[in-house]
Amino acid sequence: MAHGVVWSGREISRAVVTGGAGFLGSHLCEQLLDRGVEVVCLDNFLTGSPGNVLHLMEHPAFRLVRCDVSDFVHVPGPVDLVLHFASPASPLDYLRMPIETLKVGSLGTLHTLGLAKDKDARYVLASTSEVYGDPLVHPQPEDYWGNVNPVGPRGVYDEAKRFSEALTTAYRTSQGIDTGIVRIFNTYGPRMRPDDGRAIPAFIGQALDGRPLTVAGDGSQTRSICYVDDTVRGILAMAFSTEAGPVNIGNPDELSMLRLAEWIVELTGSESPIGFIDLPVDDPKVRRPDTARAERLLGWRPEVSSEDGLRRTVAWFAARRGANARAG
Repeated sequence: MAHGVVWSGREISRAVVTGGAGFLGSHLCEQLLDRGVEVVCLDNFLTGSPGNVLHLMEHPAFRLVRCDVSDFVHVPGPVDLVLHFASPASPLDYLRMPIETLKVGSLGTLHTLGLAKDKDARYVLASTSEVYGDPLVHPQPEDYWGNVNPVGPRGVYDEAKRFSEALTTAYRTSQGIDTGIVRIFNTYGPRMRPDDGRAIPAFIGQALDGRPLTVAGDGSQTRSICYVDDTVRGILAMAFSTEAGPVNIGNPDELSMLRLAEWIVELTGSESPIGFIDLPVDDPKVRRPDTARAERLLGWRPEVSSEDGLRRTVAWFAARRGANARAG
C-alpha cells in the first residue's frame, strides 16, 4: 500500500486529483502512485475517460470516483494534497461547453479549496499560460498580468483560470491555506484525445490518415510545447514544496505552427500536404514561458527535447490506431 512522500517535515500519503481521468490528470495519478501516494481520482468524464486510468484500477492505492466538483466535493478520511486539474482545456471543448468551463474554474475551485481547508491539505491549482492572453510581453514571466479579452470566445477559459488564481490566492492570504499555482504551457504526449482540437493530436491524426494538415492563419504564430513527463515532474515539484507561485511550467523551446506541422509530417513519414484555414478569434500570436522562477525555486527544467517528445507521441498515436484497427 501507499507509504507517502515527506516534504518540509510533513508526510503526503493521500492525494485527491480532480480531473484525474483526463490527459494530464491521469499521468499525475500514475506518478503519485509510483511515489507511494494513495490517490483518490475525481472526474465527471466530461472530457476525461475511465480508459485513461484503466491500468490503475487494480492498484490497491487507487480509487476512481465519478464526481462533478462544480456541484460538490466530499472525500471521507484524511487528505494531505489536493490537485485541482478538472477543466476542459482545449478550445474545441471549452467553446462547446462555456458554462461548464466557467463553473469548474469558479465553483469547482471554491469547493476544492474548501476541501483543502477542511482537511488541512496542501492545494495546487492547475492554471494555464492562457492567463497571459495574446501577450504584449515575450517571453512571458509570472509577473506579467496578461492581455485577455474577457468577452471574446476564449474568455470563458482564460477568465475562469484568472478567477481561480485570484480565489486560490484569497484562500491563502485570508484563510491560511497552503496553496500553490502552476501555469501550464501547451503540454502534449500519450493519452491526448485525437479529436480534442489541439494542434499536435490533430496534425498527427491528419498525417497518419494522409489528409492535409490544417494550419491556422499563415502558421507563423508560435507555441512552446512541453512533453507530459516534464510537465508532471514540474507540477509534483510544486506540490512537494511550500511555494505559492504562480510558477510557469513549460518548455521554452518555441516553434511556429507551420514548423510543427512540417515536423510531424517528417516524423510520421506521411505524404500529407499542408493546408491553411482561418485563424481563430483572439488566437495568441506568440507563446514562450520564462522558466527562471521554476528553476530557481523548484530546481525544475524540462529534460525531454521536442523531437524526442514528438517521436514518442507519434509512436503512441500510431500504436493506438493499429490496436483499434485490429480490434475493429
